[in-house]
Amino acid sequence: MVDLLEMGKKAKEAARLLAQVTTEQKNATLHAIADSLEANRENILAANQADIDDGRANGLSEALLDRLDLRTRLSGVVADVRSVASLPDPVGRVFDERTLENGLKVSRRRTPIGVLGVIYEARPNVTVDVATLALKSGNAVILRGGKETLRTNTALVSAIQQALASCGLPADAVQFIESTDRRYVQEMLRLYQYIDMIIPRGGNALHQFCRENSMIPVITGGIGVCHLYVDASADLDKALPVIHNAKTQRPSVCNALDTLLVHQSIAATFLPRVVEHLGASDVTFRAEPRALAALNGAGGEAVQPAGPEDFDTEWLSLVLGLKVVDTLDEALEHIRLHSTQHSDGILTETPEHAERFLNEVDSAAVFVNASTRFNDGGALGLGAEIAVSTQKLHARGPMALEELTTYKWVVVGDGHVRQ
Repeated sequence: MVDLLEMGKKAKEAARLLAQVTTEQKNATLHAIADSLEANRENILAANQADIDDGRANGLSEALLDRLDLRTRLSGVVADVRSVASLPDPVGRVFDERTLENGLKVSRRRTPIGVLGVIYEARPNVTVDVATLALKSGNAVILRGGKETLRTNTALVSAIQQALASCGLPADAVQFIESTDRRYVQEMLRLYQYIDMIIPRGGNALHQFCRENSMIPVITGGIGVCHLYVDASADLDKALPVIHNAKTQRPSVCNALDTLLVHQSIAATFLPRVVEHLGASDVTFRAEPRALAALNGAGGEAVQPAGPEDFDTEWLSLVLGLKVVDTLDEALEHIRLHSTQHSDGILTETPEHAERFLNEVDSAAVFVNASTRFNDGGALGLGAEIAVSTQKLHARGPMALEELTTYKWVVVGDGHVRQ
């Protein structure tokens, strides 16, 4: 049995203490966490292997198995922890300072949000990313991971709590719900006395469930139906590696490319090159009628007609949708109708088209002549991220340290009274 109410009380007290911790103490703790993860590597990877074996036996897809596999990624996870330690601490930063006509000195000061509740699925690296970002920004966190990674997450949190205790910080600053019973998700969403913000990381069903059932503010994101539009003026030799990277570098993540839109004037020459180039990396294609006609049989069995739902599908695998459009306007309209406002880009050598795309595509990250894979905290210089938000309040895009803070107004007077 999990006593979630007691976990909430402990997290709230831990958050109160964390708000008083200095930047130097936070950084020392993060380095201790990195050391602890390395010291516990054997136990963590053994737990991870057991989760992978169970997942394979239970028929998990290769995309999900890739997400939960830490065997080649643990060193990178540890490096990310040290990277977060090197980042500026947002807590206490003063901004918007001004002195009013009456002499009052007014400013805003960054403060931690408090307690974060994070619900996620088959990505154990999220456990470490969330814990380290929460600690650096002065927040406590309650984690609820997926059943696919229960052993791995338990081992990771144990190593993190060991480090917290060794540094004199409350182990309850990072807590993990060691149960796969879904009722605890429902309970968590109602724990408004103790949890200040809910962040779900998973599929659309999880996000919808949280939006409909939470009594706590919810930050949603991480679902990406991502597009690249190849304009008539694009440098096609540069475009090919960008498309290849966006689709194949890590196809199981939310910023991987799902749909390629190609201007009709270059479709007959460029689409066969795309199919040949990406087909060599085992990509298969879903092409609408005009794209099929432009391919004229190129790609063979790797190319199939697109179904009615294909352009609304986040593939999370080596599948790419292909569509021919007549104009930039048509490309913009397709993105408006089918994008999840995560990561969308244009490949063009026409500055006016690039500027229109930037102005009119309302996504969390918009790209010109670059891979959608850059919509990531580490890639954008933020260190590890807690999530990629696709909503507009209060954070958008990669949520890193600053997005895990709020602010308080600070008003300093000298015996001032309001008239």
